[in-house]
Amino acid sequence: MPERKKLSEKETTAGLATLPGWSIANGKLRKEFTFGDFVSAFGFMSSVALIAEGLNHHPDWSNVYNRVVIELSTHSEGGITGYDLEFAARVEKLHL
Repeated sequence: MPERKKLSEKETTAGLATLPGWSIANGKLRKEFTFGDFVSAFGFMSSVALIAEGLNHHPDWSNVYNRVVIELSTHSEGGITGYDLEFAARVEKLHL
């Protein structure tokens, strides 16, 4: 498992390079996903919830109809950690 220590800007940038479509906004990893309808978006959220429970690391997220926005940071560390990058990588595998 990755460490729960805040990453440097260089480490974050390197990790971000492996995550297509993810960006940094307000100090968090962020990505917006769009689906064909609400049921597909909600199904995706259910799968992401299982990732969150497995890592014991929970996202800030929202859903409006067919869109899901995920924002990741480790609140206890005050920024982005390896857990956030790992979480995002696992989400990417779902969305392929």
